[in-house]
Amino acid sequence: MKLRKGDNVIMLNGKDRGKTGKISMVIPSIDRVVVEGLNLIKKNIRAKKQGQKGQIISKERAVSASSVALVCKSCGKMTRIGYKFEGENKTRICKKCKSDV
Repeated sequence: MKLRKGDNVIMLNGKDRGKTGKISMVIPSIDRVVVEGLNLIKKNIRAKKQGQKGQIISKERAVSASSVALVCKSCGKMTRIGYKFEGENKTRICKKCKSDV
């Protein structure tokens, strides 16, 4: 998977299409990512004790990695990721402006 934790991404489809956020968690085994502040769901929490009230909380849900695109830091556009090899080092580069990501 070419996306990493901390990357800025833009949503390509769904109810949050066009919004940007930061990746907070990557799940490579199922090819999904969790983006901060996007794809929120409401979850009902039951009362655990007699006098306590139940709650409704908003929680981020994982989206498919193909539903997001990386936003380049230098050019500010959404882009694909390429790799550049320098000796034994492998770095990610922006396909549009060829700068390091």
